[in-house]
Amino acid sequence: MVETWNPEQYDKLSDYRRRPFSELMSRLGAGRPQLVVDLGCGSGGCTLELALRWPDARVIGVDNSAEMLDTARRNDSGERVEWVRADVESWDPAQLGGQVDVIIANSLLQWVPSQMGLIPAWITALAPGGWFAMQVPGNYNAPSHTLLREVAAKSPRAADLLPRLGRSEAVSEPAVYFSMLAGLGCDVDTWETTYQHVFAPGVLHNEPVLEWTKGTALLPVFGVLTDQGERAEFVAAYGRALSQAYPLGRFGTVFALRRIFAVAHKKDDPR
Repeated sequence: MVETWNPEQYDKLSDYRRRPFSELMSRLGAGRPQLVVDLGCGSGGCTLELALRWPDARVIGVDNSAEMLDTARRNDSGERVEWVRADVESWDPAQLGGQVDVIIANSLLQWVPSQMGLIPAWITALAPGGWFAMQVPGNYNAPSHTLLREVAAKSPRAADLLPRLGRSEAVSEPAVYFSMLAGLGCDVDTWETTYQHVFAPGVLHNEPVLEWTKGTALLPVFGVLTDQGERAEFVAAYGRALSQAYPLGRFGTVFALRRIFAVAHKKDDPR
């Protein structure tokens, strides 16, 4: 299991988390869509940006976390977005009653091992000329993740932890996404970016990478280590390892984070 999502923890350093979303949306050419779906909408900040971008569209945010959706609804004072609790692996676009113009999966599919079976159905659900946009972290082999697995391997709970930490293997390379989406009758743009996030000295007690991972990568660990003492011991060991891999320098802490992007435009005539 994955520990319950914590909107407050996840939204720490939110400006850094939203930067890939902004780059993704800059490549999406939808003009006046009528139906827009944000899969894995989380606490809803990016979904509300979609509602501002397309004020005439019906916008739907889908997430499986009740906590995240509660925060999204509180932030949506104008009730602009329809917030739906559902697991994306069972979410059925047919229930919307019409073809979708835009489907977005922003920082979602790394949690979905079945993604390659789901994306074709989402493309099918798009109206002719519709758009699909996705972005995933490609940092499974970065120190933030390799050290997590190393600390888990040394833990007394290694047998329980290690199987929970392989989900990011679901992420594919840009060429794989290109080939699949092009084969589904789309014009495709895929690329990758490695952001050099720089956290100023003193940010989050000089442990910004640890705080970042508490909102994402550490959640499967927290789902296993429910005892607070056991959890604190693990986090301390992991934090020490991170401080060596991401040292505080003169200008702050540099956190390199690779992201993989794909934008697909469904052809009006796929032949």
